Amino acid sequence: MLPEDRFFETMDKKKIWERYCGFLDLSLEEYMKIQHRLLMEQIKMVADTPLGKKIMKGTKPRSVEEFRQLIPLTTYDEYEPYLGQQREDVLAEKPLYWGHSAGRGGRFKWIPYTRRGFEVSVKCGLAAFILSAASSKGEVNLKPGTRFLVLVPSRPYASGMLFYHWGQQFSFSYIPPLEQAETMEFQDRIATGFGLALRTGVDLIFAIASVLVKVGETMTEQAQSMRFSLDLLRPPVLLRLLRALLLSKIARRPILPKDLWRPKAIITGGTDTSIYKEKIAYYWGQTPYEGYGATEGFPLAMQSWNKKGLIFPPDLAFWEFIPEEELKKSVEDSDYEPAAVLFDEVEQGRTYEVVLTHFYGMPLLRYRMGDLVTFVDMRDEEADINLPHMVFKSRRGETINLGGLTDLDEKTIWRAIENSGVKYSDWLARKEYDGGQTYLRIYLELKENRDVNEIEQLFDQQLKAIDIDYRDVGDMIGLQPVRVTLLTPRTFQRYFEDKQKEGADLAHLKPPHMNASEAVIQKVLQLSQER
Repeated sequence: MLPEDRFFETMDKKKIWERYCGFLDLSLEEYMKIQHRLLMEQIKMVADTPLGKKIMKGTKPRSVEEFRQLIPLTTYDEYEPYLGQQREDVLAEKPLYWGHSAGRGGRFKWIPYTRRGFEVSVKCGLAAFILSAASSKGEVNLKPGTRFLVLVPSRPYASGMLFYHWGQQFSFSYIPPLEQAETMEFQDRIATGFGLALRTGVDLIFAIASVLVKVGETMTEQAQSMRFSLDLLRPPVLLRLLRALLLSKIARRPILPKDLWRPKAIITGGTDTSIYKEKIAYYWGQTPYEGYGATEGFPLAMQSWNKKGLIFPPDLAFWEFIPEEELKKSVEDSDYEPAAVLFDEVEQGRTYEVVLTHFYGMPLLRYRMGDLVTFVDMRDEEADINLPHMVFKSRRGETINLGGLTDLDEKTIWRAIENSGVKYSDWLARKEYDGGQTYLRIYLELKENRDVNEIEQLFDQQLKAIDIDYRDVGDMIGLQPVRVTLLTPRTFQRYFEDKQKEGADLAHLKPPHMNASEAVIQKVLQLSQER
C-alpha cells in the first residue's frame, strides 16, 4: 500500500477532509501562527548552510520581523551559481529530486525538493484534487485507483517530476502511464491520452486550458464528418460513441467531449484559464477547477469547492506580497528595495507580486516569484472560509505600455481577442513605433477570411471595454492604437515543426505571446510567406 493510500483506506471521509483540506477552517490568526512557526524552523535549518549564509549575509534572525528587516528580497540570479549546477553541498539536506522550469531567457531554473517539502506538496496536491471533485464541504470523491488523465511536460520539468513522484505516494491510474508518456512527443501524448480515455473512462483531467479547448474543437470537427480512427472502434469505445451520438442528437448539435466523458473534475491553471473558462464548460460540461503553481512549488494556491478565488496553504511556504505601487517605485529607481506585506495585511482589490520563502530546508528565501496576483475577497461568505482569496493577473514586466497611459498584460490582450469573436489559431503582440509614438502590434493567424481593418477596430473596441486606462490612448497619441498583421494558415504549426527539427526543448516550441524577440518575429514572418 502506498503511503497516502493508507489514509484513504483507514479514515472516514470526515477525517480525510480534515487531514487534507482542514486549513480552510483556519482563522487568519491561526494561519499566521503556522506561518511564523514554520519560518523560524526554516531559519534554523538553513542559516548555517553555505547558501543560507550567502543569502542571509551571515545573520541568524530571531523573529519574523528581524528576518524581513535583515534579509533582502532575492531573485534566481542569487541562487543560479549554486542551484544551476545542482550543488547539493550548499544545501541543508540532500534533495529527494531536482526539477526545472520551462526556461526563460535561454536558461532553466533548477529547484531542489527535500523529502519533507515533497511530502507537503503531495498533501497539498491531494487537497486540490479532493476540492476539485467536491461540490460541498466535506465531500471526498478521490480514492486510490482514480483514473487521472495528466497532460504535463515530462521529467525533469517540475510539473512532470511532481506528478511522477505523486504516483509513488498515491495510487493514481495515470492515462497514459507516465513511463510510456515520457517517451512521446507532447502532441502524441495528448492524442494517446484521449484515445486511451475513450476505452477506460476518466475521473480527473489535468491540462492547460488551451489544450482542453483545442481538443474540444478538434473532436467537434471530427465528429461532424465521423472521421474516427478504426483502431478506436472497440466494444467499450463503440458504446461510449453511441451514447455520445444519442446525447448529441437529442441536443441537436455535434458530439462534444462532455458526451464522451463525465469526469469528476477538470483541473487547469495559467493565464489562459479565465480566458477559456466558458469554452471549457461548453465542451466539457463543467467549470474548470483552477490551481496556481510554479517550479518553485506546486501547488502554491488552490480554489475551494465552490471554484472562486485561490487560497495559499499556510504550510507550503512563507508568503509576502509586494504592493503594485512599491513595484512602480522600484522600476523608477533600480536601487529602491520595495516593501512587502504579510498575508494578514493584504487588501481587497489590490495587486501584489508574490514573494516566497521555502520551508523544510529548501533554499529560496524572500524570493520574488515575478507573478502578480489580485486579492478579490478577504473571506468567502458562501463557503465560510475566513482567508483572503486571490486571482492570478500576470507576470511582472510582461506588459506592453502605450504612451505611458496603460500597461496591457497578456490576459487583457487575450481576452480582447477572444471577445472580438474572430476565429484565430494563435497570436503574438509587441509594442512598435510610428514617428516616435507607440502602438500595439498583433501578429494574428486566422481561421477565417476577415478584413484587417475590421479586426483592428474590433480589437480596439474590446480593449476599451476591458481596460479603463486604454480608452483614451488613441486620442492621446493621435494614432490607431492597435495594428494587426495577418499571418498565413499554419504559420504557427510550421514554427512548431521547425523548432522540433532543431531539437528545441518543449517549452520553446511555441513563441511567447508577449514581447517576442526580433529574431522570433522575423522567423514567424518568414514562415508566414511560405506556402
